[in-house]
Amino acid sequence: MFLLYEYDIFWSFLIISSVIPIFAFIISGVLAPISKGPEKLSSYESGIEPMGDAWLQFRICYYMFALVFVVFDVETVFLYPWAMSFDVLGVSVFIEAFIFVLILIVGSIYAWRKGALEWS
Repeated sequence: MFLLYEYDIFWSFLIISSVIPIFAFIISGVLAPISKGPEKLSSYESGIEPMGDAWLQFRICYYMFALVFVVFDVETVFLYPWAMSFDVLGVSVFIEAFIFVLILIVGSIYAWRKGALEWS
C-alpha cells in the first residue's frame, strides 16, 4: 500500500525551499531604495570616471572553452557515485558507466577537432 504521509518531510522541505527565495526577492524589492540618477546608470570603474562605452565584445573561444570545461566537470561529478557504489551495483552499471565514458571521450575528440580547445 502506497502511503502518501511518508513523504511529508519531502513536501515540507520542497515548499520551504521554494518559499524562502521567493520571499527574499519580494522583501528586497519592497525594501530596496529606488534612485535613478546619472551615477546609478553609469558604469563603475574603481571610482574613476568611465572612458568610452562599457560594451566590450569577448572572443567566442573563451565561452567555448568554459562551456567544454563545465560539461566535462559536471560529467566527472556524475561518475563519482558510480565509483563509490561499484561493488553494490554490479556489471550492468559498469557497462552503462563504460558507455558514458565512451560518449565523453567521443565528445572530447569532437571538441578537440573542431578547435574548441584552442586559443588561437
